[in-house]
Amino acid sequence: MDLTGDLFVISAPSGAGKTSLVDELLRRNADLHVAISHTTRPQRPNEVNGVNYHFVSHQEFVRMCQQDLFLENAEVFGYLYGTSKQSIDAILAQGKDIILEIDWQGAAQIRRSIPNCKTVFILPPSKGTLYSRLTRRGQDDRQIIDARMNAAIAELSHFSEFDYLVVNDLFASAILNLEEIIQGDCAHLSLQSQQINLQDLITELLSE
Repeated sequence: MDLTGDLFVISAPSGAGKTSLVDELLRRNADLHVAISHTTRPQRPNEVNGVNYHFVSHQEFVRMCQQDLFLENAEVFGYLYGTSKQSIDAILAQGKDIILEIDWQGAAQIRRSIPNCKTVFILPPSKGTLYSRLTRRGQDDRQIIDARMNAAIAELSHFSEFDYLVVNDLFASAILNLEEIIQGDCAHLSLQSQQINLQDLITELLSE
């Protein structure tokens, strides 16, 4: 299929704030579209089925995998997540740009299927901030928060697999950075540039 739109893949460790950033980016840019993932994770009180995710049973998810309906899929914290091929192809074929909010595993699968996609990794401004954001959710107990924190540190090690790095310290600045990437004015946010600019932060985030 001739896909004429651009696909932007945004990933981040849990607690880095990618969902809030994507929501604001979509609110400010009417021409952007979002692909809604399928998941077996339980629906949270503030979530709407078909808006935040397509919430499906484990059995239904496995059936979709067997029929090769997912562009990417992964297991995260015991739950399955996947992006429908049909939903992505339909939007891109219309020449529309699309944002896909997925983890690093899904991003790697997307790159193999759509090599010209543009991938962005969101970094927190510090380990302390990351932990505070995970704690402020108020939806998980201490054991789950600690597990998410450990997983987040592991996820951060995959930053070098992405095209661009954005730090979510000041929310407004992070949004502007993402808009620069979408508009193509983003050489200063490239992995090569940011590895130099953010050397101290990256070292701190990856330290034991």
